[in-house]
Amino acid sequence: MPETAPFTSAARIRQAALHGQRTPSRQAAPPPRESGLRGLLKGLLRTARPKQWVKNVLVIAAPAAAGRLFSIHALTQLALVFALFTACAAAVYLINDARDAEADRAHPTKRRRPVATGQVPVPVAYAVGGVLAVLAPAAAAWLTTPSVAALLTAYIGMQLAYCVSLKHVLVVDLAVVTTGFLMRAMVGGLALGIPLSRWFLITTGFGALFMVSAKRYSEAVQMAGKAGATRALLTEYTTGYLRFVWQLAAGVAVLGYCLWAMEEGGDPHTDVLPWRQLSMVAFILAILRYAVFADRGTAGEPEDVVLRDRALALIGVVWLAMYGMAVANW
Repeated sequence: MPETAPFTSAARIRQAALHGQRTPSRQAAPPPRESGLRGLLKGLLRTARPKQWVKNVLVIAAPAAAGRLFSIHALTQLALVFALFTACAAAVYLINDARDAEADRAHPTKRRRPVATGQVPVPVAYAVGGVLAVLAPAAAAWLTTPSVAALLTAYIGMQLAYCVSLKHVLVVDLAVVTTGFLMRAMVGGLALGIPLSRWFLITTGFGALFMVSAKRYSEAVQMAGKAGATRALLTEYTTGYLRFVWQLAAGVAVLGYCLWAMEEGGDPHTDVLPWRQLSMVAFILAILRYAVFADRGTAGEPEDVVLRDRALALIGVVWLAMYGMAVANW
């Protein structure tokens, strides 16, 4: 018994020391996430990816190309279509994050997503996503045209198939993401009954493929030699192949645009300058400028490239001005 007393005292001292070490760590821990209805609503909004809503501005592409953008009816319909497409995209994001919640918790950055942290419970994400996926096409059928409702339904079906399996299929994943951008560009024309020209579809489709494949190429370059790629397919694509894809897509987009510009359009006698032909210069310069970032492997976030590079933004403004004057036959 005399020998066990010191041992018991030492054990108690060691246990008290451990308790003292644990207490500061609990105090230094980050504050818990915001709970309650307000926290849930904030989490749902974050999961809807507001930063990605800028992509849906493409709904104005077809009306702008046709010169039918500035009217009360057109602006009202386009605002409605923008909101409906945003709801469809939000539905896909919610269902995708609910499905990938377990995998996201093991990811260094995706673990901060509201569904992965538990701020938005998985059943709630599924429920809200499902409701949006049903209501958005239904509202489109009621408020716009059947063709818009059909396109939104097809978009949701395609994106959900992408989340489940298509994102694991080589080349098909690029085609699906590209088609999503093309659908955004088409829906505005469908809402206003504007015929979609072959040059518009070719230029828009391959322009989207250029940006998508450049994004994948940049991700592959940045993840080269590192474990745990953010996309499983990045380990199967080679940088050489992805470079080939974005170079091919850029070439076809430029060719399609130039063929449109060289066509006779409007009344050539009323144009101050040949704006259609001149706009080719700005368009090609924009492609070449964006290709600089793609070649460096820094085009992983297209919206950041477009918004942060002043030269590219200036070229874009000049192109928009020339294109607008060409459409207006000034």
